[in-house]
Amino acid sequence: MEYVYAALILNETGEEINEANLTDVLEAAGVDVEESRVKALVAALEDVDIDDAVEQAAAVPAATGGTAGGAGGDDESADEGGDDDDDDEEADADEGGDDDDEDEEASGEGLGELFG
Repeated sequence: MEYVYAALILNETGEEINEANLTDVLEAAGVDVEESRVKALVAALEDVDIDDAVEQAAAVPAATGGTAGGAGGDDESADEGGDDDDDDEEADADEGGDDDDEDEEASGEGLGELFG
């Protein structure tokens, strides 16, 4: 990741992204530079407009943030009232415990117990 950050720094300062400049930035940051990784990154960025790529990447979270309206549906069913909603909540609570364990395993959060 530090290689990409170094490339972003060079781009931001208007410097050419080449092997020598990338290596200089990485060494200044105290990184043990791997020449093959530097060459690969320079080659990969050769035809990339970094400013455009950063703008596109910044737009992705904003687009997905507006579509996460799952909670709105729950609010509508809660407004309807009735005993059925209470039963659903209890069932969701029971199932939610199992899902939380699976989420922890998938995200690696539960690994703290194994690796202390």
